[in-house]
Amino acid sequence: MAMDDRKQRIMMAIVSLYSAEGEPVGSNLLSRHFDMAVSSATLRNEMAALTRLGLLEQPHTSAGRVPTTKGYRYYVDNLLGDPTALPKTDREALDELFQKLDYDPEKMAQGAAKVLSDLLGYAVLTTTPRAKDISVAHFEVVQVGRHTAAVLAVTAAGGVLTRVAKVDFELEDSDTAAVASALNKHLRFVAEPDINTTLVRTLVDSLGAGGSRYWPLLSAALTLMSQAGTPNLYFEGMQYLLHWPELETNLRTLLELTANPERVEGMLHPRGDQTSIMFGDEFPEHQIPGLCIISRHYLAGGGQSGIIAVMGPARMRYREVIPKLEYFSTLLGKGMSGVGA
Repeated sequence: MAMDDRKQRIMMAIVSLYSAEGEPVGSNLLSRHFDMAVSSATLRNEMAALTRLGLLEQPHTSAGRVPTTKGYRYYVDNLLGDPTALPKTDREALDELFQKLDYDPEKMAQGAAKVLSDLLGYAVLTTTPRAKDISVAHFEVVQVGRHTAAVLAVTAAGGVLTRVAKVDFELEDSDTAAVASALNKHLRFVAEPDINTTLVRTLVDSLGAGGSRYWPLLSAALTLMSQAGTPNLYFEGMQYLLHWPELETNLRTLLELTANPERVEGMLHPRGDQTSIMFGDEFPEHQIPGLCIISRHYLAGGGQSGIIAVMGPARMRYREVIPKLEYFSTLLGKGMSGVGA
C-alpha cells in the first residue's frame, strides 16, 4: 500500500497531536485539525490503512490511534525534513546560557547537560571529548604527605586527571621536582598506545641509580595516560523521565543503563556531523519501548569529539529539540576547543 500525500499529511498530524496531548488521536480531533476539510469517515479509513501498514496502533477498541515505533521511524526519516533554522532570539538565549558555563572541560560538559535539560524538559547526556591518540600535555607532582604525592596530568583536551601514590621513603621537594621533570621530558604528548618497555626503562633510568624507588609515582602517571582517552559521561534531568507514563514500566531498566557509561555509549549512534534519532525498540539489547534518543557529535578540535544527546519519549517535540540540540552542540564544540561561543 502506497503512502500518498494524504496519508503522509495525516501521519504528520497524528504525530503532532499525540506529541502535544499525549492522548490517542481520533477522527473527530483530526477532522478539526484539518479544519473539517476532510470528513471523519475518510479519516477513519485512512487511519485504518495506516494501522494495517504498521505505522499506527489502536491502544483500545474505542480509542483513537497512536504512532508505533515503525510510524515514528517513518516520520523522522521521511516527513520531518531538515530542521528549520533556529530563530535569532533562540540563538541569543542559548548563547547567554552557554556563556555562564564553567570553561573547565569536565564542568562544561556537565553544565551543558544540565542547561539543555532544563531548557527542553528532557534528560540530556554529554560526554567529554575523546580521541584515539589523546595525550598528556603536562605533568605535575605535588607532595601531600611524608610518603605520598599526587600526580596530576593535564590532557591535550584540557582535562585534569589526578592519582595519589605512596613510596617507601620520605619525600623531599627535590624528589617530586625530579619525577615531574622526567615525566614531562619523556611522556608529554605521547599517546598511551605508544608506551613500551623501552620507553618505560628510559624513564626510570633518567632518574638515576635509584630511579626504581620512584616507581609508584611513575606507575601513577602511566595509569593516568591510559585514562586520558576515556570520556566521562554526565546524565542530567533524570527527573524529567518521570513525567512520561509510557516510560514508567521501563524506568528501572533505563536507570540501570544510564549508570553504566559503556552501555550508554552503545546506545548512542551519531555518525559524522549528522543528528541521529534512535528509538528504544531498536536497541540491539535492553529494548526500552517508548524511549527516543536524539544524539549528535560535537567537534572539540585536534581530532577530538564528544557526544551530546537528548533522551525522552518517542512523542518528543522533534521540530523544537533538533535545532536547539544542533546549535548547542556547536557551542559546546567551540567551548571545548577554546574558540568560545
